Order: sequence, then structure tokens, then C-alpha cells
Amino acid sequence: MTRTLIRDVRLVDPEAGTEAPGALVIEGGHIAGLFPAAPEGDFATIVDGRGCCLAPGIVDWGVKVGEPGERHKESLRSAGLAAAAGGVTTLVTRPDTEPALDSPEALEFVRRRAASECPVRVLPMAALTRGREGREMAEMGFLRDAGAVAFTDADRVVMDSRVLARAMTYARGLGALVATQTQDPWLSQGAAATSGKLATLKGLPGVSPIAERIGLERDLALAEMTGVAFHAHQVTTAAALPALRRAKEAGLDVTAGISVHHLTLNDLDIGEYRTFFKLVPPLRSEADRAACVEALAAGLIDVLCSWHTPQDEESKRLPFEAAAPGAVGLETLLPAALRLVHGGHISLPALFRALSLNPSRRLNQPTGRLAVGAPADLVLFDPDIPFVLDRSTLRSKSRNTPFDGARLQGRVIGTWVGGTRIWGD
Repeated sequence: MTRTLIRDVRLVDPEAGTEAPGALVIEGGHIAGLFPAAPEGDFATIVDGRGCCLAPGIVDWGVKVGEPGERHKESLRSAGLAAAAGGVTTLVTRPDTEPALDSPEALEFVRRRAASECPVRVLPMAALTRGREGREMAEMGFLRDAGAVAFTDADRVVMDSRVLARAMTYARGLGALVATQTQDPWLSQGAAATSGKLATLKGLPGVSPIAERIGLERDLALAEMTGVAFHAHQVTTAAALPALRRAKEAGLDVTAGISVHHLTLNDLDIGEYRTFFKLVPPLRSEADRAACVEALAAGLIDVLCSWHTPQDEESKRLPFEAAAPGAVGLETLLPAALRLVHGGHISLPALFRALSLNPSRRLNQPTGRLAVGAPADLVLFDPDIPFVLDRSTLRSKSRNTPFDGARLQGRVIGTWVGGTRIWGD
């Protein structure tokens, strides 16, 4: 088997919580060795890291891909190319496609397309209820056998608590993970912004942060009742954090995530009705953002993701209230997240714990580690290179990014999946 040496790098190990100079050897698609300096030997390829950072590849949880049904917004190929350029080595995809991924046949279609078209790993989540309509359970047993790593209705809330409880009970029997978007559907219906001074001044329908707390409290109570493994897709408000903390202290099998947009932007960024900043849930206050940054650094929030949601130009060129919500993030996830490092809010190992290690562990994947025998899914990046983002250069089919024109730091130099370099010279 051929061997690859990556030398003169700063090894970012999220499992050990360390960042130290060293070198890494790849053999047979796996990490064969970690060294404080470049070892002697014969190597088919030698990569000079030039002092850049080498970390486990990012596992991006909650990526929307438009196959089937909305391929014009994003295909598995375009999403894979964008992921490779952004240091993302695994896409955990959402089932909010057209039609929804609620059958083994639909899931098999995605898996086959991903194997032939996508250069990165794809782990599909399946719908929790048929058609994501919240009325009856999907065929979870068959879907799990077909490769579903979790069950979710993505950004739709299962309003009927009995249906959600039955689905959780069934998932508990399968040993499956259930993930939900935690919002009270009645309080959040029709909302375009977080309620407060800005929403009032702009005349936008708002939703109180308490809606997230109510939704999370309900879902955590059902998770406690059923004993299911539960993940909250996005916890974005300070009001919801105490409930999450109590659940973890009580020993519930619970984790939570947040998007990079909610950690690096706030509701004031909406400005003059800039629709690229319309998200679900909406951007929060600066106090909420700061509280969530602290929660991520402390490990209360486990997973940091892009919540990649491509929308075409026609969907965004509308009045703010009518515009489609969502933003792309595969290529901006790492440089945007590095804002937290440069700001002194979190260390690089802790950041990659949330980007790589925690999602891998939660989904029972061997990735996310710098360890001998682990898959050689890696990202080499310079965290200090400054640049101004031009959305026209993005590889996603849709380019609805709130970071267009923003000053960012951090460039991906190389990306490896299973020991094969898929990005960089």
C-alpha cells in the first residue's frame, strides 16, 4: 500500500484537546502514525504543511441537498465540491427533499447518487413521519436498514405530541437517534425575525425566544418519558439553555447543535431587509448569541454545523417577510467558525470537537479523530489568511450566503477523504 506523509503541521487533536507541531502518515486510507517530527521512510507522496493546521475533517450535520426534486438549488455533486473546498469530509443530509426521504427506495436513490457523484462521505437522515407531515410514523425499521443514521422532520415541528411520543418510543426500541427542530409551532408561525426592538422598527412579524424554550422543554420531556437518544438541531437562545443543562445533569441521552450563523451573526445584521440573513430559526439578539458561544465553549452545546440551506435567486429576491429562509454554508463554515478562535472565545481543539468529534460520536462514526487506525479524513488549513468573501466564487449552485463581502480569516489548503486528496494541489 502507498504511504503519504504530511509534515510540518500543527496537529489539532479534538479528542486529546491538544495543538502541537508534528507530522502524520496515511496508509491504506487510515492514519498510520502520528509523530512529533517527520519520520524517515519511503513515501509515495510528501505534503509540506508549512506550519498550517491539520485537523479531522468536518462532519457537517444538517445539510440540505436538492436531490431529489430541487436539483437546480443544489446537487450531490455541487454540494460535495463545495464541501471539499470547505474542509467538510462528511455530509449528514436532511430529508426535506421533494419528495421527502421517507421510504427505503428514496434513501437508496440518495445513497447511489452520492456514491457516484459526491467526493465526500454522505450520511443521510430519514424523515421521522411520512411526508414530514407529522401525522404518522415513517417506516423507521426499513429506513434504518437502508442506511438512515437518524430520524428527523428537519425544520418542521411534529405538532402532535402523541405522534412524536410514539415515534420516539419506536426509535428507542431500534436504538435509533431522533432529532427535532425545537420551536413552539404556534408562537413561531409566520415569524420572520426574533421579536424585539428591531422587529418592531422594521415592521416584521416576530417570534419570542420563549418559543424555542417551550419547544425544547416539550421534546426533552418526551425524550425523558421514552428514553430515546435525542438531538436538538438548533438551540439558539439563552432562554433554552437551562432546560438543556437540566436534561444533561439528569443523565438523559441528549445532545444539541447550533449553526455557525447563529454564533457569528445577530438580528441587527438584517439591516435594510437583507434576505440572505433570513434564517430558521431567525437570527437572535446579541445577548443570545454571546450566551450560545459560551455554551459551545463549555460543551453544553455539542455540535456546530452550517445548516446548509440553498435557495435560488428567485426565492430570495422578494420582500423580507415573503423570502425563503436559509443560507448556504459548506464553504464558509470553517472561516466563520474561526472568528470564535480569533476572538478568544474557544480554542482550536475545542472548536473541532464541536465540528468533527462530537457529531461523529453521536452518529456512531469512526471519523472525527486524529488517532492511529482512524479514517484519514483530514483538513489542512491556514487559520490566519485574510480574505474578503465573494459569493460568486462559491461552488454551491445557490449562493445565498450572509457572508458576501465579509472579511474572514482561514483558508483550506487540502482535504482528504479516506486517505485520498480531494481538494488542493
